[in-house]
Amino acid sequence: MVVGVLRLTLFLPENHSLKGKRQVLRAIKDRVRNKFNVSIVESAGHEMWQRAELGICQAGTDRDFVDAALREVVRFIEGLGLAPLGEEVLEIVNY
Repeated sequence: MVVGVLRLTLFLPENHSLKGKRQVLRAIKDRVRNKFNVSIVESAGHEMWQRAELGICQAGTDRDFVDAALREVVRFIEGLGLAPLGEEVLEIVNY
């Protein structure tokens, strides 16, 4: 079994409240869940208005598949145009 974990930082420069941040994150998370078979959560930066960190997880049997799937999620989020992307950390673990 192969598990890929992606930490993705998003910047929300025009956001001025936690409520606005939640709306943007909810839209991103819902669209990702509907299109891909991944788990996605807000993993850090809960109290910051203009920055968020998402944790995205994909499990599979093939390392290349997991890597490609998570990279496709990043391209999809970037293509939404809802928030500029920052740091991206991908870790793949074999069990």
